[in-house]
Amino acid sequence: MDKVDQLAGWIEQSQRIVFFGGAGTSTESGIPDFRSAQGLYSESGQRGYSPEEMLSHRFFQREPELFYEFYRTRLLHPDAQPNSVHHLLAELEHEGKLSAIITQNIDGLHQKAGSRHVLELHGSVHRNYCISCGHTYSLDDVLAQEGIPRCPVDHGIIRPDVVLYGESLDSDVIGNTVAALGEADLLIIGGTSLTVYPAASFIQYFRGNYTVLMNASATAHDRHADLIITEPIGQIMEQIRQRRYSR
Repeated sequence: MDKVDQLAGWIEQSQRIVFFGGAGTSTESGIPDFRSAQGLYSESGQRGYSPEEMLSHRFFQREPELFYEFYRTRLLHPDAQPNSVHHLLAELEHEGKLSAIITQNIDGLHQKAGSRHVLELHGSVHRNYCISCGHTYSLDDVLAQEGIPRCPVDHGIIRPDVVLYGESLDSDVIGNTVAALGEADLLIIGGTSLTVYPAASFIQYFRGNYTVLMNASATAHDRHADLIITEPIGQIMEQIRQRRYSR
């Protein structure tokens, strides 16, 4: 049995699938990842600052204009469309087989594909709020302004509801993540090197039947996986979709 058949079989057997995904989930939608040779962190940043520094809470407070200059050009991809990964997961959720998507991504493509049970560990570019009055804004509201987006109510700075370096994850999202993993019978980990903490540590709460790890490069969790697939995740998910359609 080849690996695609193995994964397809486990998906059909399972009723509480959880998908834990990272940046590699969206690369086939044209959004660069972070840690590959072509990723965001391979760049030198802007004006002598590293990408990690420019995406920190401290930098946002100190240099909001430079933060937004980098954020707009590197992290916002409003025209990106879901790929086969997002579509298959949405289909599995609609069928009642997938109970949660846990994502480190902030692009909102899972929701765009139709998924509803999405736990966004690092927030979303689609949610924004005024740091002075708390009024909320959409991504379109942010894109409609140039430079530092300002709240029309009190002229406060609008910031994205994303977790910046130096900030903690949302406690409710953590609790729901741990609960979903503890109840899952199949864990599919896709498009992540599992090097970002504390997010990567949550997979230890999975106690189900099988762990599938789909990533182009090796990870520290490989020895714990029941199945490892290194081919492009979008191609694998599309093969599974086609096999399910042809049944």
